[in-house]
Amino acid sequence: MSALEIMKDLFFIERGYLNSNHFVYRSKEPILIDTAYISDFDITERLISDLGVDLSRTRLIINTHTHCDHIGGNRTIQERSGCDIALHKVGKYFIDTRDDWSTWWRYYSQDAAFFHCTLALEDRDVIAVGPHEFRVIHTPGHASDGIVLYGAKDKVLISSDTLWESDMGVMTIRVEGSTALFHMLESLEKLESLDVEAVFPGHGRPFKDIKGAISKSKKRIRSFMRHREKIGTDLLKKIMIYTLLMQRQIDEDRFYDQLMETHWFRETIDLYFDKEYNQKYDELITDFFNRGIVKQRDGKLYTTVKP
Repeated sequence: MSALEIMKDLFFIERGYLNSNHFVYRSKEPILIDTAYISDFDITERLISDLGVDLSRTRLIINTHTHCDHIGGNRTIQERSGCDIALHKVGKYFIDTRDDWSTWWRYYSQDAAFFHCTLALEDRDVIAVGPHEFRVIHTPGHASDGIVLYGAKDKVLISSDTLWESDMGVMTIRVEGSTALFHMLESLEKLESLDVEAVFPGHGRPFKDIKGAISKSKKRIRSFMRHREKIGTDLLKKIMIYTLLMQRQIDEDRFYDQLMETHWFRETIDLYFDKEYNQKYDELITDFFNRGIVKQRDGKLYTTVKP
């Protein structure tokens, strides 16, 4: 993984599907945007340290939302450095009130740790990352506390999980609410008027065609609106793979039972597929095997998706 300098001393580090991408402002008092997943902190630290950045001198962490793959390093870095941590005011409320449901952690059986959020951001705020100014744009839908950061001078958009190049973040109606798809459309519409030359997403590679990416996402959301079961299938596929990534490998004979013990799997099947638990599981696992996304070795399941 190589770091890409996107503005002077501001670097983009691409991770994978489990861990969010990083943004690192290199200075004597570094600023970080998103800190990946808690169990991979040793890799996070190495990637950032390779830039010559001392995490113990971190001045500020900005999080684009409070999902576990974006805040996993926060507590450790804050304990070392005493840094400020900035979230949208909704996310700050979640953290202040120790709400591990609205952050998705408990709903999806994810590992995460609470920390001290010191700064509340609002839509249209301007926040400095060294000499670079970014406008905060609140983009609920995927996450009710989601934000993107727009650098108008350099025409750069840090789009987090609001906008990816060819896919989109999972839509969790049971946590985000029945209007989440409408909020997601409105959030994308906010981005359409921006003058952007380069987009740096929360997962995946940078890209330039913002209008094409927005069009794909809006088309996907409208398809979800017409065919509700597609929301459920998309969620099940993504979180099953995410679960395999989190646990590295799982006993093949145990995976279904483990999923049935979670909130998300059972509720998603109830909501979209009339309690057809076994049938839907078998359908998805067969599809994963056929596509080479999941493989079996010595009775264990693992995924070939990059963590």
